[in-house]
Amino acid sequence: MDTETPDLPTPFKPSQESLPKLRKPTKDDGFPVHQLIAACPPLDPNSIYCNLLQCHHFADTSVAAELNGQLAGFVSGYLIPQEPDTLFIWQVAVHTEARGLGLGKRMIRHILARETCAQVKRLKTTITPDNQASWAMFRSLARDLGAEIQQQLEYEQDTHFGGQHDSEIVLTIAPIQPTTTSNQR
Repeated sequence: MDTETPDLPTPFKPSQESLPKLRKPTKDDGFPVHQLIAACPPLDPNSIYCNLLQCHHFADTSVAAELNGQLAGFVSGYLIPQEPDTLFIWQVAVHTEARGLGLGKRMIRHILARETCAQVKRLKTTITPDNQASWAMFRSLARDLGAEIQQQLEYEQDTHFGGQHDSEIVLTIAPIQPTTTSNQR
C-alpha cells in the first residue's frame, strides 16, 4: 500500500569538487527513490513497491547517485525483452540541490558503460511534449554520444491513457557505441 511521501532529508550542497558517487541501486534504495521521484515533478509517482522492484530487479540497468550519504539522483532503466540491444530509460530523477551538474547524463552514461549494456546499440525513452528539461537532456546526450535522434508518438493521451495522462513521444537515440567502464565513478 502506498503511503504519503514524507519530505526529503535536509538538502545537501553539492559542488563540482564533490560530485555524487554513482552505484548500482539495492532494494534498500526503494523507499528513498520513491521519495526522490515524488519530489521531482513532472515525474509520474509509482508505488513504493514498483520503486523497490526497479532498485532490486533492474539494478544492473539502473543507477543511484549518492552525495553525503543521501540519494541525489536515480535513473531506472531496463533492456527491452523484444529488443535486447535497446536500453529503455524509464525515469531520470535529480534532487533539486543536485541539478546543474550534468548528473542525469552522467548517470545514463554510467549505465551504458556497464558490461550488462555491452550489446546496447540504441537508447529509448518516452517524454511528454511539454517536458523541456528532459528533451534538452536527451538531445544533449545524443550529441555527446555522436548519435542521431528519431521521435514518434508512442502512447496517445486518449487512446492509451483514457485522457488521464499527456501523450508520450518515444525518443530513440542511435547508434550507441560500446563504451568502457574507465573513468566511471
